[in-house]
Amino acid sequence: MCAMTSIRTVTINAAFLQEIKDVHQELWQTLGELDGMADSPLADRSGIHRLAELLGRLRDQLALHFSLEEAYGYFDDPAEAAPQLCGQAERLREEHATLYVTVSDLAERVEQFRFDGKPFDADEVLETYRTFCREFRRHEDAETELIQQAYGDDIGVGD
Repeated sequence: MCAMTSIRTVTINAAFLQEIKDVHQELWQTLGELDGMADSPLADRSGIHRLAELLGRLRDQLALHFSLEEAYGYFDDPAEAAPQLCGQAERLREEHATLYVTVSDLAERVEQFRFDGKPFDADEVLETYRTFCREFRRHEDAETELIQQAYGDDIGVGD
């Protein structure tokens, strides 16, 4: 998928760029709220409702976040600038589905309790969330590294 026969450019207007920044900031705010919940036991039904709301919001924000990265050359542009990074870009793009499915499954499990009363293991949900967070942060760091390699090290900016 990284093999490109023509160079494409994407022009993003200032308003759209601001929207992307806002989406990114909202995603990290939601993660921060969930981190706070994951650090303490769910004491009551209102905590479970809040957890369901936040996981649902995170699911939606991740879908938008990943779509924006994929649609606007977040992986293709570094691979074009430094073709040797194509495999790394593809692996990172493929991780989007796994990360999204993890959060989607968590949201669904908690929502089922919220709406159907179907029990779930809150400790297991929170531990799975903590594992997701570690993986998501590692993933985001790897994306940043990919871009730095493509536009810094590999094309001479760092010289």
